[in-house]
Amino acid sequence: QLIESGGGIVQPGGSLRLSCVASGQAFSDHIMGWFRQAPGKEREFVAVIGRRESSIVYANSVKGRFTISRDNAKNTVALQMNNLKSEESAVYYCAARTGIFLGGTYPYAEEDFHYWGRGTQVTVPF
Repeated sequence: QLIESGGGIVQPGGSLRLSCVASGQAFSDHIMGWFRQAPGKEREFVAVIGRRESSIVYANSVKGRFTISRDNAKNTVALQMNNLKSEESAVYYCAARTGIFLGGTYPYAEEDFHYWGRGTQVTVPF
């Protein structure tokens, strides 16, 4: 089970930190990711982190502004989001993947992840 928190309303240029806590099977065995879905749009990849923090990939649109991290001792993965833009308003989802890390150039998509949280709403008003 994955439970996200930390969403809210933030002005353009502001920051939010999302957290996801996992329960159940060994957290450290899973690759963790964040996706987002805006109304009327497909769910899109944001970031992924390997079993250890040495393997991290970001969507081009968030590079330099978002940071993904994990704490295997606390079964948590976080997404620090800085300089948020209005077009980034969406429901943000935490996801977990079993199996191998797919690499830095792989086009991560929903079907690559096996477990999902219910999401947390992030709103950046125009």
